[in-house]
Amino acid sequence: MTLDERPALAMRGVTKTYVDGETTVTALADVTLDVFAGEMVAVMGTSGSGKSTLLAIAGALLAPTDGEIEVDGRPLGKLSARKLAQVRRERVGFVFQDYNLLPTLTSLENVALPLDLGGASSATARSEARRALAAVGLRERASSFPDELSGGQRQRVAIARAIVGRRRLLLADEPTGALDSVTGEAVLKGLRERADEGAAVVVVTHDARHAAWADRIVYLADGRIVDETRASQPESLLTGGTL
Repeated sequence: MTLDERPALAMRGVTKTYVDGETTVTALADVTLDVFAGEMVAVMGTSGSGKSTLLAIAGALLAPTDGEIEVDGRPLGKLSARKLAQVRRERVGFVFQDYNLLPTLTSLENVALPLDLGGASSATARSEARRALAAVGLRERASSFPDELSGGQRQRVAIARAIVGRRRLLLADEPTGALDSVTGEAVLKGLRERADEGAAVVVVTHDARHAAWADRIVYLADGRIVDETRASQPESLLTGGTL
């Protein structure tokens, strides 16, 4: 396998269980999934099916009980906490439904934060942050604080923070849940464009219209992948396709 053929995200037999008293709860069960550079994958399923757990494990926020994960060809299982934090800063971008922006930092400072934490010079971090804000159409709001922005603008700042430094893997957990339909579609379009530019993108969503932006749709039930759809024209789902 050449470097270009290696998945940006590889999950092999990933299982996650929790012990609650005398009960063992299985959040994920033997999940195997590859996501490649330039590909956008939507993960769908009912509440409690394991979608957010899958995303957290893929992004090294949560350790699996069993199985293996590689990000950009790098196995995560034996990495120290410091090395895992480095992977999250440098290789993985996260977009959450509630934005997770720091209220005391400007848009520019929020976007630059991962690079600042990674040891980049202030000039480099801010230059890259301006580039990322421009990519999501918010260059003019660089000096605005989160409470001065609309919900859609805050989510676009969160996307800019996720793509800063040209990360290879973007993970989005219900990124449009708090947005109106028009703004939500704009956010999904931005993630689609990032995939078209070469990133691997995984989006958790419950909305078939948003899954329509993806190349591939993976369905979870009771922690297992139970089905998968690859559409040659994903936008057809918007008019009542297979979902």
